[in-house]
Amino acid sequence: MSLSADPRWSEALAHLPDYLGNHVRVSLAALALGLAVSLPLAIIARNRPLLRGALLGLASVVQTVPGLALLALFYPLLLALAALSATWFGFSFSAFGFLPAVLALALYSMLPVLRNTITGLLGVDPAILEAAQGVGMTPRQSLFTVELPLALPVMMAGIRTAAVWVIGTATLSTPIGQTSLGNYIFAGLQTQNWVFVLFGCLAAAVLALTVDQLLALIENGLRNRSRVRAGLGGLGIAALIAATLLQAIARPHASYVVGAKTFTEQYVLSALIAQRLQSAGLSATMRAGLGSNVIFDALATGDIDVYIDYSGTLWANQFHHTDIKPRAELLSELTATLARANITLLGELGFENAYALVMPKKRADELGIRTIADLASRAPTMSIAGDYEFFSRPEWAGIQKAYGLSFRTQRQMQPDFMYAAVASGEVDVIAGYTSDGLIAKYDLVALEDNRNAIPPYDAILLLSPKRKDDQALTGALQPLLGKIDITAMRAANLRASGNDATSSPDAVARWLWEKVGGK
Repeated sequence: MSLSADPRWSEALAHLPDYLGNHVRVSLAALALGLAVSLPLAIIARNRPLLRGALLGLASVVQTVPGLALLALFYPLLLALAALSATWFGFSFSAFGFLPAVLALALYSMLPVLRNTITGLLGVDPAILEAAQGVGMTPRQSLFTVELPLALPVMMAGIRTAAVWVIGTATLSTPIGQTSLGNYIFAGLQTQNWVFVLFGCLAAAVLALTVDQLLALIENGLRNRSRVRAGLGGLGIAALIAATLLQAIARPHASYVVGAKTFTEQYVLSALIAQRLQSAGLSATMRAGLGSNVIFDALATGDIDVYIDYSGTLWANQFHHTDIKPRAELLSELTATLARANITLLGELGFENAYALVMPKKRADELGIRTIADLASRAPTMSIAGDYEFFSRPEWAGIQKAYGLSFRTQRQMQPDFMYAAVASGEVDVIAGYTSDGLIAKYDLVALEDNRNAIPPYDAILLLSPKRKDDQALTGALQPLLGKIDITAMRAANLRASGNDATSSPDAVARWLWEKVGGK
């Protein structure tokens, strides 16, 4: 199939205005904030060695923090501040998406701006400064008419570096709810849609190079005192800003925001929700790739309107229960607990996606392993892999306690890659999902939890507090309840693991709805 005929390329292009526009806005806002903070600090610190060293040291420390971690840290911090603001001053703000991304990226931009501004100012010839003083200039006049103009080319080099760093790091803002070109990359990795991964990487690289070259034009104009070059570079930056602002204004506002976590099934189910809303004449947008705590907090604060979670995840992680209850009892208590938080549990989809320890069927048969208890004696010689959050979840601690499990090594992997890794023997056991069709594809087996250490994980539809009485929303989603059984979900997950035009979340969601007899 040619590239032009592959609908995945068309789908990627269809998302480009939204993803690119959001990426540019958050990057430029972060860069502007970083400049607004860094430039005055650099000017103040240039002749103060202690302050200069402290600022550069702190900015260097920020650079050692992984970008994704820095972005993620701002979300709970702002969430706590929003709650305090609501309590003390009677108003709140959204801690989801744009604000934490801007603040984290602004911190990332500071080091090259601080360093180059200080270097440029300290590099001004002392004789020139003496001459400025000799003609009667005040320190302020000398700074703005002599020092800054002479240091500006060096400063622009720092701004160019900061811009490239910010644009690249902004792709990591997807998990905290900020739409960006990272949406292509995260979605593509989770669903093995390499067209999306490639498209997102190329788009981010082209954007970074474009901005860098426009800033280089400004820098070259300043170095050579060419107003034409500097003006053309400034005009290009202004045109980029104007285009993204116009895109934001022209873009129709979606009535509902659908959330999704960071694995294939969630992308498919969120696409299915969006399609059901659109079929009812409602507009919807997606915020995908969110972590378990981020997505639940975003629902509770109304930053997203609806998403699908799993009863055991909420019971153990959000509400910190360690007791394992029967399915009906757990759902009843969970419904009441959510109601106290004004969150509506609309109902169950009809299948369970439970964690399970999974290994190759052939090897399990050879070793006589049928249950997790059978695995316990052999675990010290084995390796295990889990998704990014499994080993920090209460369920893992519960499994270890119930069975006395202790593996030789633990590894974290992107969920879809885990199955290929265990099938090829790179790891011995994985923490898989019972609704994943890859278990059958790779001839794996889920070990029986004969001591009931793992809670039930019924897939359930949740609505935010502001949507609990929304009849249009509940009416559009009611037909989903009880419709999707485990067989259908496994088949959908298997289909989504392919790498062709039929494996995109939207295509799989349409296929799943047809398979379960949806109308």
